[in-house]
Amino acid sequence: LQPNEAAILQLFGAYRGTSRAAGLRGTNPFYTRKKISLRARNLNGERLKVNDKRGNPIEIAAVVVWHVADSAKATFDVDDYENFVKVQSEAAVRHLASSFAYDDDDTMAVREPTLLGSAEAVARALEKELQARLDQAGVVVEEARLTHLAYAPEIAQVMLRRQQAEAII
Repeated sequence: LQPNEAAILQLFGAYRGTSRAAGLRGTNPFYTRKKISLRARNLNGERLKVNDKRGNPIEIAAVVVWHVADSAKATFDVDDYENFVKVQSEAAVRHLASSFAYDDDDTMAVREPTLLGSAEAVARALEKELQARLDQAGVVVEEARLTHLAYAPEIAQVMLRRQQAEAII
């Protein structure tokens, strides 16, 4: 095994353990081995068009840094853990976008965190949501951040004019 690599050992289809020690090992010749990388990986999510908390269409994308912590869960509890991470990350970003407003509304008495103005709070919420979704696959989220945030092109000009009007008033 190479450093940061694990081998899932099976005997006639039954799970017999995981070897994580780097180097050459002797094992039962009847064992089948499946190698799995434990290195940190990046998932650069695609731009998604979703509605924010107020129903405004926005474009949002995120980057997620993750690694496999439990190789047995990653192998046996989900079909394809890499695809699982991708799909669950997209679902978490969609849910996050609908949980926060894009920017502040001056008519509100109580200020709530927004996607635009509360980057740290949004990143923490995204990491927490992702970790809850990915625990099932034995994956640990090291970091998650938004990489793209903008109004959808069809309403961008209208929102810009609204912000300019609010600034003048």
